[in-house]
Amino acid sequence: MRVLVATDGSPAAGVAVDLVAGILWPAGTSIQVVEAIGTGVTPLVGPWTSASMIDSQRLEARLREVAQATVEEAQARITRGEREVTASVLHGRAATAIIDAAEAMPADLIVMGTRGHGSIESMLVGSVSGEVIDHAPVPVLLARDTTIARVILAWDGSPCARVAANAVRTWPIFATSSIRVVSVADIDTPWWTGLPVVGAHDAADLYGDTLDQARRIHETYATEMVDELRAAGLHATAERRVGDAATEIIAAAREADADTIVLGTRGRTGITRLVLGSVARNVVHHATCSVLVTRDTTFDDPSCSPSASWVEMS
Repeated sequence: MRVLVATDGSPAAGVAVDLVAGILWPAGTSIQVVEAIGTGVTPLVGPWTSASMIDSQRLEARLREVAQATVEEAQARITRGEREVTASVLHGRAATAIIDAAEAMPADLIVMGTRGHGSIESMLVGSVSGEVIDHAPVPVLLARDTTIARVILAWDGSPCARVAANAVRTWPIFATSSIRVVSVADIDTPWWTGLPVVGAHDAADLYGDTLDQARRIHETYATEMVDELRAAGLHATAERRVGDAATEIIAAAREADADTIVLGTRGRTGITRLVLGSVARNVVHHATCSVLVTRDTTFDDPSCSPSASWVEMS
């Protein structure tokens, strides 16, 4: 594997570094640790121009010096045995530089930390990590824990979710993890529930039948994926839930004391690059454990539309 680890020396980035350091990466894995710093001198206009340029150059040199020390320290923490670990200082906007470095590597995975704020129930990703997750064309692991031992795989049977499932099934880093496959029947409750609307009884019966069918479908989804993972030698169990997909995925992770959620989202290429679907975005922003987001950017498949799956484009 080829792994890009983004750091900035913060405690949140330290979690990502410790996670990467503790993972049993397959032989031949190459890991690059990077930190991005802004570049360019913006001189003041006036009699102080020369002095301001010198001060800015000194500041930039100092930033490069500190960043170099940061990536080298992270490199030392990650290096184990025959691991190939390199360290680089990037220049430019942090999110853009990280994404460009991942494309140039080319990386199979980006790992980075996040700065949460507010109550633990409403943690939000920082602006740089949020932008990288939104736009990177490769999987991104947002680290909030230092292990990947207890994993929730969000699964709905769609091609988008298949990419996430394939990562869990084939990446050696999940070989010793306990995998809980969670499939959510996300059926909206009718607005007229509980109101004396004409024909509501028949409609309620139809809604009940639809919900029962969705439950059975997602039960089958989860069970079949568990069989697939077990056939690959993984320890896996199934759980079917009903409700809002993001809410239920986060709740399942909390109840299982999971350290990682893995889920897929639909990606599109183009001038705006990629944008997370609403479910993936909500999980990324509100989960209190690590989140691995994978994408399938090779096609624009209607089966990934909101009507077919909760892994959708916003």
